Order: sequence, then C-alpha cells, then structure tokens
Amino acid sequence: MFSGKTTTLLRRILSERETGKKVAVIKSDKDDRYCAESIVTHDGEKFPCWALPDLSSFKERFGFDAYRNRLDVIGIDEAQFFGTSTSFAAKPLMRRLASRCEVCGKRASFTLRKTEERATELIGGAEVYMPVCRSHYVSGQGVLETARAVLDASSQRNATHDVAAISLYPPV
Repeated sequence: MFSGKTTTLLRRILSERETGKKVAVIKSDKDDRYCAESIVTHDGEKFPCWALPDLSSFKERFGFDAYRNRLDVIGIDEAQFFGTSTSFAAKPLMRRLASRCEVCGKRASFTLRKTEERATELIGGAEVYMPVCRSHYVSGQGVLETARAVLDASSQRNATHDVAAISLYPPV
C-alpha cells in the first residue's frame, strides 16, 4: 500500500507504448476505488484498463488470436485480487516495492488495517490502510485499540460538552 505499485506500472506501460509496443492493462473488477474502467494512482493519474472478474476472462473478451498475436505487453494492477495463478503470463516479471512507515519513516513491508472491519478481502485506500514497518505492524493492534479508546473518550467528552452548551443556551 502506498509504495507506488500502480505508478510504477503506469510508467512502465507508457514507456512500452512509447517504443511502439501494443499494451493492455487489466485490473480486478473488485477494485472500484477511483474508477471502474481505469487504473488510477493515489495521485490521480489514470490509464484505461479492462476490469475483469478473473484473468482467464481477458483472453475470452479480447479474443485468443488478438491476445496471442497483437499484444506485446499486458500490465496487471493489484494482481493479488486475481489469486495466485501465474499461468496467465508467459514469463511474469515481478518486483517488490515498499513504502515508508507512517509512524517512524522506516521501510514499510506491511500494511495495517485501520478499521475494525474483519472481512478477509477489504478494498480501500488511505481511509482503511496504512503502511508500517515490522515493529509497528506487530504493535499495531495495540496502537489502534489505544487510538480508538482515545477517540471514543474524546467524542464522549464532546457529546457531554454539547449537552451542557445546549442547556446553557436554550433556543431563542
């Protein structure tokens, strides 16, 4: 999360296209955070794509002959949403990217969910996730519980303050 994966993919796709290669980009149809028909970076850069339920449907929709003979590069954004199959590409190229921990600035190899949502698959951006280092990932649940307790206490104090303000200043 926030390591520049989509930005890197977009740069690579644009570079390949500038050299005359025929490109296509795919993303999961589950990822509708910014735009259904484009990959979008957190900075708002867009590139048109095919939003698909699974990788095998690309060959079906694009056509096997076209897939085999008219494309040089196929970029896949957020490939983890398609499962673990690598049979789609002839020779997959993968590079691990990392962000910086939002707490201490060290290399972030983990993503910490900031919400109480417990669904196995939860698609979201900065409102749901934050990049963290190993240390803050391990201690993260404790930090989140403490932060939630502080926010709850603060909102209760504000609610009490609002009630007092209402009783002091009745409507005119």
